[in-house]
Amino acid sequence: MTDMDAAAARGVIPLEPAAPSEHSDVIPASRLRVAGITPFTTIDFPGKLSAVAFLQGCPWRCVYCQNPWMQPTEFDPALEHDSWEKLEALLRKRKGLLDGVVFSGGEPCADPALKAAVAAVKAMGYAVGLHTGGIIPKRLAEVLPMLDWVGLDVKAPPTDAALYDRVTGRAHSAAHFLESFRMIRESGVALECRTTAHPDYLPDGKLLELAEWLHAEGVDTFALQIYRKPNGGLFSAFPAVGSDYPAPETKARLEALFPKFIERRNDR
Repeated sequence: MTDMDAAAARGVIPLEPAAPSEHSDVIPASRLRVAGITPFTTIDFPGKLSAVAFLQGCPWRCVYCQNPWMQPTEFDPALEHDSWEKLEALLRKRKGLLDGVVFSGGEPCADPALKAAVAAVKAMGYAVGLHTGGIIPKRLAEVLPMLDWVGLDVKAPPTDAALYDRVTGRAHSAAHFLESFRMIRESGVALECRTTAHPDYLPDGKLLELAEWLHAEGVDTFALQIYRKPNGGLFSAFPAVGSDYPAPETKARLEALFPKFIERRNDR
């Protein structure tokens, strides 16, 4: 059985590699696929007043995805979107008022114009943060030397490759994550690991397995983001999470493992 056959049997599909990195440096920032912009936030970049640029496109198909319209590479013509020009104008207007810019998504590393965009934002004097799942290590390597902070999504215990694939909907996703994780750790860039959790795919035992792995790797900042049902009456893949998840003893263990443990919960 080939890797592709095995992946199909697990209900996942192989992850397509990024375009060769030697080509991505010729893609100008003006080609950045900006799906939306949050002009001001205090919570997306620790210690910074920042703007957030949400980039279109994500190769993963996470079971809990809150932004499925951002998954396709191309914009949906029925939906409005923003642009690099709007982001650039905002940053020039708010120079001295904002500290940084976060590139989020979707998956920002799926955009070949990310490198040029990060360089342009840095040249304007802003700190740069990145939200990523570690999905395309080669493109992460291009921008990592310019980053000030990374929020890294940890979808499942990296030690359980089959579960990681089930959560992301793609084969070999844990391997991509691990390569990116090692790269970030070796770089010394400030890192927050975060996990969006629901008991249907991350019961307490698996959540603790994930956390224990991060602790063993020396991670000191971990954010537990409890799954929330989407706004606007969208179909929800999972029922609302009750206050009994995670169990008190699980939460106590999480608090003991990480010097900085953050719980983000917005029950609906």
